[in-house]
Amino acid sequence: MTGFQTHGRLGIGVDIESVSRFGEIRSKEDKFLRTFLTHREIEYCFSKDNPSPHIAARFAGKEAVIKALSTLSVHDISFRDIEITNDGHGTPSAAITSRTELNIHIELSLSHSKENAIAFALAIRDGSNDR
Repeated sequence: MTGFQTHGRLGIGVDIESVSRFGEIRSKEDKFLRTFLTHREIEYCFSKDNPSPHIAARFAGKEAVIKALSTLSVHDISFRDIEITNDGHGTPSAAITSRTELNIHIELSLSHSKENAIAFALAIRDGSNDR
């Protein structure tokens, strides 16, 4: 990012997942799937011809967000507390849906190939709320 400035604290996280790990998930009703994805995330993934890389990318994204938050001493966030959506251009974003008082902004990058999905997250906490 050119000219990036912050007056808060930064946390970073990265994760990579094998797409094949999620290859057995064939239904929106899959019990494992529902433990870590929200309804909107499931709908997005299953709107694709092959949902597995998209599921893997969201799983990696949530892992990366949790790692980024942990560097800011936020440890009580679960997979379902994080929702990853895409804007009209396909750009992903992540929001912590259960803890709005944290005042943390998350930048997220997701990518996948046939074999792997990777995510990078940057958590930015407003300097006025440092712990």
